[in-house]
Order: sequence, then C-alpha cells, then structure tokens
Amino acid sequence: MRIDIITVLPELLESPLSHSIVDRAVKKGLVEIHVHNLRKYGKGPRQQVDDYSYGGDAGMVLMIEPVYQMIEELRAEREYDEIIYMSPDGEIFDQGIANELSLKENIILLCGHYKGIDHRIREHLITREISVGDYVLSGGEIPAALVTDAIVRLIPGAITDETSALSDCFQDGLLSAPIYTRPADFNGWKVPEVLLSGNPKLIRTWQDEQAIERTKALRPKLLEE
Repeated sequence: MRIDIITVLPELLESPLSHSIVDRAVKKGLVEIHVHNLRKYGKGPRQQVDDYSYGGDAGMVLMIEPVYQMIEELRAEREYDEIIYMSPDGEIFDQGIANELSLKENIILLCGHYKGIDHRIREHLITREISVGDYVLSGGEIPAALVTDAIVRLIPGAITDETSALSDCFQDGLLSAPIYTRPADFNGWKVPEVLLSGNPKLIRTWQDEQAIERTKALRPKLLEE
C-alpha cells in the first residue's frame, strides 16, 4: 500500500509517522508513506500557495494551481484508488471507513490549511472527503496522521498479533469489554473472577455481555445503528 500526503506543513507529520506501529510497518515494507510539500509548486520567492478569497470573506484560501500540479505529478506515476480531502464537512471517519481504506492500493490525503481550499479542487480533483469530527482544526495534518495510523495498523503484518486489531473497539459495532493485566489483586481492586477461570466459553460470554452493556451506557447510538 502507498499513502501520499499533500501538505503545506510537512513538519507536523514527522513525529506521528515515524514511531510505533506506523514506523514498523514502513520498515517492514508493508506500506509506503510519502509526505509532499505543496510549496514545491508555490508562486514567487515565498512559494505562495494561498490567496484572498473572492467575495471578501476573511481568511486565506489554498489556490487550485499548486494542488492541481501536485496531484497531476503523482497521478502521472500511478493510479490512485482515492484522492481524499481532510475536510470538516466530510463523512465522519469511523472504523468501517478505516477497514475499507486499508484494502486500497494507493491513496492521496490532501491536508487543507488556512480558511480552506478553492472549491474547484473539491469539485474536480477530490474523490472523497473525510472528517474526524464536528470541529475545526488549524489544518488537515493531524487528521491525516490519525487516518493514516488507523489504516496502517489494519494492514496484515503491521501488528504482530493480527487478532488484536480484529478485537478492537468498533470492529463489531460495539465498544470493547474491560481489559485487565497482572496483578490480579491491587489494593483490593480485583480482576473479575471469570477472566481468571481459564474457561474460554465463559470468558467470551462475559466479554460479549460487557461489550453490549458498555456500549449501551456510553455510546447508545452505536446500538441503534
């Protein structure tokens, strides 16, 4: 799999993409992640990539030319399954979308910045828009790192025990059951006896019941969906 990220601030992505599971997946050759500085196609000595918006609204807008040129450069080398704009008004990112994107071969993530991007980019170049929540951030870099992490950890081999990813929250539409580790008794706070029983059937039943109860209490809309 290959993920290309287009941004005006590549420095924001250096740390999230160079540690833990994502870094190990890259080193194993399971995924290629390339961060591209949009200012490569900026105008003038300042490599300008933004300008004032028509209509007089406050805030600067990413121009269409540098984005178009960068995407065309990438598309000249390979086909992309998705060209995704990290947008506050896109479809809300969830585990189902992460699962879907992890099966793709090549994707582009475009990070907005400033006030936003020229709408013609969204109309003619973008195939999908994804939001990480109903709030506004300074740019799309943190959402792009979040989406990349969620995708990469699902690639076979990225996690040593692949069954771990399959039992994560939301994979079956529910929150996970409580989890515990040693010691079994700390300050009188004890691990539930069923988890110490060694009976896989009883443990699984308990986990299923707990997952439903926790989802009902904390995220009831998941059960409705």
